[in-house]
Amino acid sequence: MLRQSSCCCDSFGFRPCLVASKTKNAFSCYMDLKDKNKLLPFVSSRSLKQPQLNRNPVLACRASRGSHVIPVGKDDLPIHGVAEVIVGVLGGGQLGRMLCQAASQMAIKVMVLDPQENCPASKLAYHHMVGSFDDSATVQEFAKRCGVLTVEIEHVDVETLEKLELQGVDCQPKPSTIRIIQDKYLQKVHFSQHDIPLPEFMQIDDLEGAKRAGDLFGYPLMIKSKRLAYDGRGNAVAKSEDELSSAVTALGGFDRGLYVEKWAPFVKELAVIVARGRDNSILCYPAVETIHKENICHIVKAPANMSWKIRELATDIASRAVSSLEGAGVFAVELFLTKDDQILLNEVAPRPHNSGHHTIESCYTSQYEQHLRAVVGLPLGDPSMRTPAAIMYNLLGEDEGEPGFHLAHQLIARALCIPGATVHWYDKPEMRKQRKMGHITIVGPSMGNVEKLLDSMLNEESSESQSAVAPRVGIVMGSDSDLPVMKDAAKVLNMFGVPNEVRIVSAHRTPELMYSYALSARERGIQVIIAGAGGAAHLPGMVAALTPLPVIGVPVRASTLDGVDSLLSIVQMPRGVPVATVAVNNATNAGLLAVRMLGVCDADLLSRMSQYQEDTRNEVLTKAEKLQKDGWESYLNP
Repeated sequence: MLRQSSCCCDSFGFRPCLVASKTKNAFSCYMDLKDKNKLLPFVSSRSLKQPQLNRNPVLACRASRGSHVIPVGKDDLPIHGVAEVIVGVLGGGQLGRMLCQAASQMAIKVMVLDPQENCPASKLAYHHMVGSFDDSATVQEFAKRCGVLTVEIEHVDVETLEKLELQGVDCQPKPSTIRIIQDKYLQKVHFSQHDIPLPEFMQIDDLEGAKRAGDLFGYPLMIKSKRLAYDGRGNAVAKSEDELSSAVTALGGFDRGLYVEKWAPFVKELAVIVARGRDNSILCYPAVETIHKENICHIVKAPANMSWKIRELATDIASRAVSSLEGAGVFAVELFLTKDDQILLNEVAPRPHNSGHHTIESCYTSQYEQHLRAVVGLPLGDPSMRTPAAIMYNLLGEDEGEPGFHLAHQLIARALCIPGATVHWYDKPEMRKQRKMGHITIVGPSMGNVEKLLDSMLNEESSESQSAVAPRVGIVMGSDSDLPVMKDAAKVLNMFGVPNEVRIVSAHRTPELMYSYALSARERGIQVIIAGAGGAAHLPGMVAALTPLPVIGVPVRASTLDGVDSLLSIVQMPRGVPVATVAVNNATNAGLLAVRMLGVCDADLLSRMSQYQEDTRNEVLTKAEKLQKDGWESYLNP
């Protein structure tokens, strides 16, 4: 008989997991009870290292279409851990290493197959099998030891994966997806068939074909290898017809398999990490901007600085691209943003990616945990950011050998002095120029803040890094005559430790300065603007019309009307241009209101505001007690 295990949770979308009873039946063909080495494809992690004495063998659970199940142990005992499926990873580089780090937090066992004995993942993996991930016999042997196979590099033996899949081995993402991704021309054809916007492209087989492509697309012309191309390798640019021959030669000739793309006049390179579950559910991480150095991803800014409309468009295209593929896991979708606000897909990686390194520190669920959740069949995690801004800086080799290590360690030493910075070192034994040796992630309250911290790290200003903090509140006024009032806002912000800046920005005398200030404030890290409203009081409203940031107007008492005109001007802003306000000349309250706004997402500030309220309450109680005790005459004449 087969009975349903109570440990499988329907709320997670799992199908019932079946456990073998003591009576042999027709389903025992999954496993010969006399030969425990035939346990396929899912095995308990304990079975690899512990003897199976006096234990009932576990029947391997096979996922039904559209779902996934986790095997259970002896006598329906609950599973003590997130999953007992052993995850096999083809490749043991830095991506495999970070997969192992994420797996350790969830007690998921990860085995890696990599030809290098001291590969980055080797010291952290549950088991490291030394061997080539593009050798058929080795991959087949490796698959016998794993419950699910996945990849950290797409350049694997896909024919073997297809054979293993036919034998019932669980591969995620599917071999069909990896086959499409491996061939960049086939990838372009696939996405064009699914109406994904792309740069125009065509296959070329000889020099005449390349010339026809040049006539059709114009120059510069991007020439690419179909296979084994990454980090800029396999790409060449021909700026004219005369350069076609040399570009083709640089790529290894037409026999290697080439195609061309029309040059994409992009203004930014973007990326979206997309997670796909076994139930075909899709979750997208916020779009990021990627900055490349010699065609290698060097800096990632999260989130990308662009309009909400463009973010939504990038996310939609990335989601549709991944939905057209098969299998579970994390996918990196690289995109171009053109000057006319078009989004074009560049290429897709069926695995974790450079552009998602920052998620370890900046998101509720890192891309590595998410990939494991997806391939094992657990619910996908929250991909949203838990910090307002993050920058990932790739540590690329600057020199060969020991000199290169020395330079890298100098940068790491400076990074360790940066608030909000986290160092990831991949422990690669050899240093080479442009080799990815590690990365540094910096998180902070704004992009302006983290960019300033990165700049201080790169420019060897670690001793001053603590003060290298971008202002969070901007205090602006139309004239220095407002400064005696507006200084009180700065005093309050200083008391709470909130970085701020004070500027004279006249809406009438220097409108261009006011305009540029309002437009650049968010990008520089400003989160709240306090604007003094003297005389005609146009400044708060004009600033509020130009920035999405909250604006607090302070009516400043003028020589006539006692500031009432300024107050009325602020409260009569047109619909769609909100400006908060305080009492006339009460910049103190404007500073306190700014602190409370920032405190919504800053637990330390919120706590300090609570303490401020308690201190002011105690101050009043002390005064009341003194008045009651001494009488009003002594109170007034101490």
